[in-house]
Amino acid sequence: MIAIHCLNGPNLNLLGQREPGIYGAATLADIERSLQEQAARLDIALTFRQTNHEGELVTFVQEAGAAGAGVLINAAAYTHTSIALRDAIAGAGVTAVEIHLSNVHAREDFRHVSRIAPVCAGLISGFGAHSYVLGLDALAHLLRGRSPSAS
Repeated sequence: MIAIHCLNGPNLNLLGQREPGIYGAATLADIERSLQEQAARLDIALTFRQTNHEGELVTFVQEAGAAGAGVLINAAAYTHTSIALRDAIAGAGVTAVEIHLSNVHAREDFRHVSRIAPVCAGLISGFGAHSYVLGLDALAHLLRGRSPSAS
């Protein structure tokens, strides 16, 4: 069984009430439920976490690395600002996939630059809550391809 940590950054705890025209009506709990169901189907041990604090998100990445887990990350606003998070992903040796609910390239210019994308294996954006499922599938594929016991 592979392990994946789904890490969520600031303000994602407000999903469902925060700008539903951009982020959709699903709550973070709805997304977690859907992702846990997909993880069970894929035989993945999923850890799901959210924080509004940059340092705590860095710690979550480091813990995933120490556990040998892959990282599915929606860093939210920290995507565009956090060199510390970028360095944590690179330094922890994790395979990471960056995800976003909205299409960040169809939004404000400052959202077009991701500090973490260069150290992530890939990026999925613009599919609403389904971005998480797509990201989980992609990350599982990457991790299994790297594992000698992959089927």
